[in-house]
Amino acid sequence: MNINEVKRFALLIDADNAQATAIDAILTEAARYGDVTSRRCYGDWTSPHSKSWKEVLNKHAIQPMQQFAYTVGKNATDSALIIDAMDLLYTGKFNGFFLVSSDSDFTKLATRLREAGLEVIGVGKQNTPEAFRSACNKFIFTETITEDGNKEKELKSEGNNGIEQISKNTASTLEKNDSAKPSPKTASTKKLKKLITDAVNSASEDDGWANLGEVGSYLNRIDSSFDPRNFGFPKLSSLVKSLNYVHYKNINLTHFVKLKDGNA
Repeated sequence: MNINEVKRFALLIDADNAQATAIDAILTEAARYGDVTSRRCYGDWTSPHSKSWKEVLNKHAIQPMQQFAYTVGKNATDSALIIDAMDLLYTGKFNGFFLVSSDSDFTKLATRLREAGLEVIGVGKQNTPEAFRSACNKFIFTETITEDGNKEKELKSEGNNGIEQISKNTASTLEKNDSAKPSPKTASTKKLKKLITDAVNSASEDDGWANLGEVGSYLNRIDSSFDPRNFGFPKLSSLVKSLNYVHYKNINLTHFVKLKDGNA
């Protein structure tokens, strides 16, 4: 593929496990990766639950794919989406797929598409099973891309330790109910530190400094759902600047990071 060629993506939406209100944000996010040349949304459009989708589908020229629920408890929508995905794969017209769902049933599909050399970007809620998230090259949380950015402002006002304030209110509530349980902020901060530490160690040169671009690539490979926006920061450089265990420097618009002594 020519370096200047725009990637072509197919966007496949599982209406049974996606939110119509998030589609605007999803398409905006998709535009960062390439051109979405095929847009399809799967569901039973005879169901009253599908009314919220009508305006969204028309607005964005998304093709509604009708799939009747033949049997209660069986998800025919999943099967229709998977069959179409394979048909689109064999056309050879696409560089990747956006799979919009929080359903782990698409784990095998994501794996198969990646085996064919295509980029797979999943989009779903934060409670999406880890198996599906890991099967994608990248997984984007809808809660992250639909937020209005107020979290970032709140974090910056807290100073360099702002990253630890993300779940402050939730943590306080849990501590009142059960002081023996670890707070979400503690768990997320420990996980972040391990990810950053492993990434810097992997990408660093003999002097300990690592190119931030290489660090970012490692983070996405090791955790497909990693996104600095999950922590309230628009870019990875903004995130690492807030961490008290990382040195940061910018040389000729190239970003570098190094673990502080005692954290390597």
